[in-house]
Amino acid sequence: MFDKILIANRGEIACRVARTARRMDVRTVAVYSDADANALHVALCDEAYRLGPPPPGESYLDIEAILAAARASRAQAVHPGYGFLSENEHFASAVAEAGLVFIGPPPAAIRSMGSKAEAKILMAKAGVPIVPGYHGAEQDPSILAREANSIGYPVLIKPSAGGGGKGMRVVERAAEFADALSGARREAKASFGDERVLLEKYLARPRHIEFQIFADTRGNVVHLFERDCSVQRRHQKIIEEAPAPGMTPARRARMGAAAVAAARAIGYVGAGTVEFIVASDSWEDGAFYFMEMNTRLQVEHPVTEMITGFDLVDWQLRVAAGEPLPRSQDDIRVEGHAVEARIYAEDPAREFLPSIGRIAHLEMPAGSDSVRVDTGVRAGDEITRYYDPMIAKLIVHGEDRAAALRRLEAALARCSIVGVATNVAFLQRIATHDAFARGQVDTGMIGAHRDALLPQAASPSEHALVAAALGELERLRESVAAAALLSADRWSPWNDVDTWWLNSDDHAIALRFAAGDATYSVRLSVEGDRIGVNVGEHAFVGHVAREGDELRVRLEDRSFTATVVALGDERYVYCDGSMTRFVLVDPLAHPGDEMPQGGHLMAPMSGTVVAVLVEQGQAVDRGAPLMILEAMKMEHTISAPAAGTVAAINYRPGEQVAEGADLIDIETPAAPS
Repeated sequence: MFDKILIANRGEIACRVARTARRMDVRTVAVYSDADANALHVALCDEAYRLGPPPPGESYLDIEAILAAARASRAQAVHPGYGFLSENEHFASAVAEAGLVFIGPPPAAIRSMGSKAEAKILMAKAGVPIVPGYHGAEQDPSILAREANSIGYPVLIKPSAGGGGKGMRVVERAAEFADALSGARREAKASFGDERVLLEKYLARPRHIEFQIFADTRGNVVHLFERDCSVQRRHQKIIEEAPAPGMTPARRARMGAAAVAAARAIGYVGAGTVEFIVASDSWEDGAFYFMEMNTRLQVEHPVTEMITGFDLVDWQLRVAAGEPLPRSQDDIRVEGHAVEARIYAEDPAREFLPSIGRIAHLEMPAGSDSVRVDTGVRAGDEITRYYDPMIAKLIVHGEDRAAALRRLEAALARCSIVGVATNVAFLQRIATHDAFARGQVDTGMIGAHRDALLPQAASPSEHALVAAALGELERLRESVAAAALLSADRWSPWNDVDTWWLNSDDHAIALRFAAGDATYSVRLSVEGDRIGVNVGEHAFVGHVAREGDELRVRLEDRSFTATVVALGDERYVYCDGSMTRFVLVDPLAHPGDEMPQGGHLMAPMSGTVVAVLVEQGQAVDRGAPLMILEAMKMEHTISAPAAGTVAAINYRPGEQVAEGADLIDIETPAAPS
């Protein structure tokens, strides 16, 4: 076994590898960009070396800088994690040439599967069914357009390299093909350094089933069953589970055998995933198609670990060190059901736009045999525009699928994150949705149930308003107690928090909270430990106690717990399994003159302008694409909110923009008087 390994990655996966290595008494070396100098993965490793500036191309994709860190640290092997260089054959070769062990497959295997197009040709020759499409080497746009017409619309454009849904485009009509191809190529180039694409017939609402395979250097290959990764947004997985709902032993045997055969065909070694696509309307007939093979550990590998009881990173290190696989196929069993939910810094209500900022508060469920949290961030860390916005993976296990889903719902209710927008509430709605509970999962599930999964904002609950007000009371008590310690008379009655006011008949604290477009009033009256609460037409008498960040509220006829987190004027209230965001309204504040938004289109996030699609003076219709921003390795189109004329273009391709920057000015026709 190795004495020391270098982890050529960051964030959650670097932390996850470091924890297993520590358990195995293997020392670890972290690498970091300037943006990650104080990151959690750096703190968890025994040593750390700087790579360069924040952009991945100048840090985590810099092969020479990583090898220099490996040499300086005297590491014996390199674990690539996932993403970045994990499926780069040149990196694997460079590691070997430097006299180090690459904890992954041989470069030849990466090469065979690194091009999705070449992989499908190879699988077709091996007799594995593939989706109809174009997987050739020709990349001329006119040839690709001709092939798309031959396949028949809708078609799917996919980068030949990489994964994670980045660069994928669904094209419904021939007229949209050229623009979609340009966008797919740009995003593929930015994410993987390779702009080549392939085309496939788009299967509407298919299921995405993948098999975890493992091979050693002695010719042994096994699979560790399947995962269902069908619940996706923007072609990226957000909920994965194992085993797949509705999987039969016969289908599992056929798909597992195909996955093992694919690994044997390319001389595979280490952890990998063979991904299949299954048309929802042909699930019963047993048909499946090879989609791609990921020559690395997948983000969703923890659900496989949960149902098998094996540590796959432990297996990776042992196989890379020349040891045989720890188990044979007959020794691997499925125990129960596991589900993983990916918690992202993103706003589902704004088309899942990534959210950039500092995490002011982070609380996750406590870990146990049935609940696991994999994360690479802490409270105080920043989500930047340079890297994937995943905050954590929440993985749960139950004796069956129903038990696992109940546990997932309960665990998500214990997640509280303040400072960036998150998809936690969205994940909660998926976990409790009837279609998901029945196992009716496919890649179109979110779109099919969009209204239920992305509902209009509801009015805050009475409990949330009471908790927000009592949270303010507790903040006032803490402030007064701190001031009393510094005063000349600590026991002065002026240091008490009550609602008796000199020369006043109004014995209450009046608070106002804004939520959405509405404002809500709460009045508190305090007499000793008794608190009167008035919310609208309802009045209560109760008590509040604080235990850490948690408020325990007891009213006459009920009790509940809540957590209230303050961030500036914002109040984030977690209670009854959900979060409500309030803004504390200062009654003494005078609203200033607001700058009219008019026709100014602001950057919704920090990023890089990759394309300007209009010219100054050009007339545009409502919804017309104007500019494309790239952030977190994904493209985001800025569209015209109304018909008008482009009055000014304030940024050019290649320029960096900050959130809120004035990108384009649109003059709209004046309303008739």
